Amino acid sequence: MKKNTKRLIAQLVFIVAVFTVWELYYYNVIEPSGKTLLFPELRSVGKAFMNAFTVNGFGAMVAHSMQLMLKGLLIGVILALIFSSLAVVSDTFYAIYNMIVSMFDLIPGIALTPIAILWLGIGDASIIFIVIHSVVWPMSRSIIDGFNAVPKLYLEVGENIGLSPVRLVFGVFLPAALSRIFSGIKMGWARAWRGLISAEMLFGSGGSKGIGYYITDRRTNMDIAGVFATILVIILIGLVVEYGVFRTIENHTFKKWGMSR
Repeated sequence: MKKNTKRLIAQLVFIVAVFTVWELYYYNVIEPSGKTLLFPELRSVGKAFMNAFTVNGFGAMVAHSMQLMLKGLLIGVILALIFSSLAVVSDTFYAIYNMIVSMFDLIPGIALTPIAILWLGIGDASIIFIVIHSVVWPMSRSIIDGFNAVPKLYLEVGENIGLSPVRLVFGVFLPAALSRIFSGIKMGWARAWRGLISAEMLFGSGGSKGIGYYITDRRTNMDIAGVFATILVIILIGLVVEYGVFRTIENHTFKKWGMSR
């Protein structure tokens, strides 16, 4: 049996086991008075999932959240690449920027929402600001670590053939650190996705009506099955991006080139 097939079977068995435990817990542990509010059965979650897209317009909210995510992610990736490239060619800039990354990477995006609201108001601009913050610092850290791991021999060869700092970045650092850069994008995506949902939940109906807003709305209406259904959508989107996008890119690039297992 191939390794990928064994992994797929293990994942499916785990999912079935989780659903089985879920149903057993619902019917044997939860008191009748709490079955509606505290913990829904899978059938109720499935019904709420279908109603979200067919009745409540959840598909448009998902599309809106993904649009904000892509905008913030793209800007964050570009800024991280620019600042990290400047850091690798200038010791002074490296010292300053590395300190900035160390400080701002520790700040949760949700902690900056009051500032975002004051500067940009309640809406899409503030959410994109949170997404950019969530992306640029962890990705910069990953890129800088990748640049620092470039063998010294590569740099000496580049300098000996007369490469300028700009050509050194594009001709040596970026190709050699490509796998680290890709890892930084994956990390930035995960951090940005959490920041996006949190910001939308905090802003509620006064801000962007995306996935986070829908969770808050379901909670306000005491629709716990709807909350679980929305969490399921968040998980499914994450799995699609991880296995459908990132893993596909890895399999056709880094693994094919022998740069990863």
